[in-house]
Amino acid sequence: MIKLSLGEITQALHGQLHGPDDAGEQLVTGTVETDSRLIATGALFFARPGEVTDGHLFVPSAQEKGAVAAVVDHLVEATIPQILVADVTAALGDLAKYVLARIREVSELKVIGITGSNGKTTTKNMLREILSKVGPTIAPIESYNNEVGAPISILKADFETKFLVVELGAGGPGSIAYLADIAKPDFGVLLKVGLAHVGEFGGIEGTAKIKGELALALTADGLFIGNADDGYIRDMPTAAKQVWFGTAPDAGYRATDLQLNIAGTSFEMHWPTGESERITLRILGEHHVMNALAACAVADQLGVARSTIKSALEAMPLAERWRMQLDTREDGISIINDAYNASPDSTKAALQTLAQLGKSGRRTIAILGEMAELGAFSREQHDAIGRIVVRLNIDQLVVVGSGAKLIHMGAEQEGSWGGESKYFDSIAEALAYVRGMLVAGDIVLVKSSKSANLRHLGDDLLEVKP
Repeated sequence: MIKLSLGEITQALHGQLHGPDDAGEQLVTGTVETDSRLIATGALFFARPGEVTDGHLFVPSAQEKGAVAAVVDHLVEATIPQILVADVTAALGDLAKYVLARIREVSELKVIGITGSNGKTTTKNMLREILSKVGPTIAPIESYNNEVGAPISILKADFETKFLVVELGAGGPGSIAYLADIAKPDFGVLLKVGLAHVGEFGGIEGTAKIKGELALALTADGLFIGNADDGYIRDMPTAAKQVWFGTAPDAGYRATDLQLNIAGTSFEMHWPTGESERITLRILGEHHVMNALAACAVADQLGVARSTIKSALEAMPLAERWRMQLDTREDGISIINDAYNASPDSTKAALQTLAQLGKSGRRTIAILGEMAELGAFSREQHDAIGRIVVRLNIDQLVVVGSGAKLIHMGAEQEGSWGGESKYFDSIAEALAYVRGMLVAGDIVLVKSSKSANLRHLGDDLLEVKP
C-alpha cells in the first residue's frame, strides 16, 4: 500500500483516532491485514469480526508483531493507536477506494474487474502472467474476491502499479456493485453466467442480474469484454464500449479448432484484425480456452504485443493449485486434481475433459464429491452429474460423502452401467479403494467443492504405495 498517515486514514474512514497526541502523524508503511498472523512491522490491522472468532481479540497480538494501529468498532486494551469506525469491513472498502483514488491522481493505472460463475481465478492468473511482462501488476492470490479479499488485494497497489486485476465474487444482490464501486474498473470482464451459487441467488436469472452489476458499473469511458457464447451476458445493459470473445462467428477474439490431449489444450486464435495463430496451453480443459480468450482480449486492448500474450499463456504450467492440476506418477498414472471448487458447469467441463483424454485408450476414473451452495437445486444437479458420467462413458465413478450420494444414485439409475459406480461415506475408505484398483496408464479426475476436502485425497493419490 502507499504510505499514509493515521490522520489521513482516519479521515478517509470517517473514524475517530484514539491514541497519543501525535498518533495522527504516524505512518502506515506496511500492508493492510485482517489476519493478525500476517502482520509485520508497519502494518495496519483491521480487527474484523469473523464467523469463527473476533479480530478484536487479536489486537494485542498484532501490536506485538509490529502493527502501527488497529481499525476497530469498539476500543480494546492495547497501547497502539486505534481508529474507531462503525463497521470494520465497510471501512476496509472505504480505505481501498480512497487509496485507488490517490493512485489514479498521479498515475495511469488500469483496473480490470473480472466476474463470472466460473473461470475468474484462472483468467486473473492468465492476466497476471501476461501483464507482468510489460509493467508492475497486482492480482489477488487464490480467490480473494469478496468484500474482504477484494479490498485487501486492491490495497497492495502503489504508485508504481500499472495494472490491477480484481476478482469480483458474487455474494448476493448488490455485492458486485459494491466491489465495482470500490475498484471502479476501466475494463469489465464477464466470463459466464452459470449454476454456481444458484441456490443462493434464486435461479440462473438471479445470478445473471447480480453478475450484470459489473456491466452496469462501467462508464462510457470503460470497456465491456463479454463472452459472446453466453446469451445472458449478451443481454446485459452497459454504457461502455463492447468487445466480445468466444467461439461465436461474430466474436472479435475467437477460437476455432480446439484440440485436447494429456499435454494440454490448443486452439486457433483469431484476432480482430483478421490474423490468426495457434496457441497451445499447458492447462488441461477446453473450458479454459474461454478464459484464455478473455485474457487475450484484455491484454490486446491494453496494447500488449500479441507475441507477448501468446508466449505468456503458453508458459503457464497450470491455472492454479487444485484447478485442473495434472501430475503423472512414476508408474504412469495421471492425477487431475480439480477439487478447489465445483459447480454443475465446472464439473461437467472437467468430466468432458476426462472423457476426451480417455479416447487415447487409457482408463478413466472420476472421483467426485459434493457441489456446495446449490440449495433447492442440489438434488437435481447431483443426480444429473451422475447421469452425465455414464453418458460420457467414464470407466469408473467413485463418489465420496453423503452430500454427493445422489451422483452415485443418478449413475446407477441411468441403466447402462453395472457396478461401475462406487459410493463411500469417508475419504479414507475411498482412498483405500482407489489405491487398490489403480493400474498403470489410468487417468484419475478428482472434483468437488472445497468443503468436501477431496483436494487432499488427490494429493494423497500422488504418493505411490508399494
